[in-house]
Amino acid sequence: MRNRGSLVFAALAAFGIAGFAEAVAQGRPTPDFAFYRSKVEPIFLTKKDGFTRCVVCHAEANNHFNLQKLTPGAAAWTEEQSRKNFEMVVKLVNPGDADTSRLTMHPLAPEAGGSAYHSGGRQFMNKDDPDWKILVQFVDGAK
Repeated sequence: MRNRGSLVFAALAAFGIAGFAEAVAQGRPTPDFAFYRSKVEPIFLTKKDGFTRCVVCHAEANNHFNLQKLTPGAAAWTEEQSRKNFEMVVKLVNPGDADTSRLTMHPLAPEAGGSAYHSGGRQFMNKDDPDWKILVQFVDGAK
């Protein structure tokens, strides 16, 4: 088991995800790609009432949340694009701590404890939003 942990640590470090290599070393949860692809990524593609889809503003954005551009006519990302999105998204996560992760706090309304600035509006008005709860599960290492 110890070798597996060392292997995971080395692999994460090789991908340039230093924060996650540190998380593994400290025994904190690490976000799971399969959970990300099946549960989190659809959130970025879903239109919420009164808002645009995350992908509209964040595809090829010039900020920390820079999603891959969808292939014209595609309803979802390819696996390769999803892996690139995952590598970018995990940089916005403080493993095991949704209250300090940019992925969860930036789109949350300030009245609910979220960030004061998000030019795309408040995607989540409170922490009871089912999609926000999925993001928290991701940050907590759900599989």
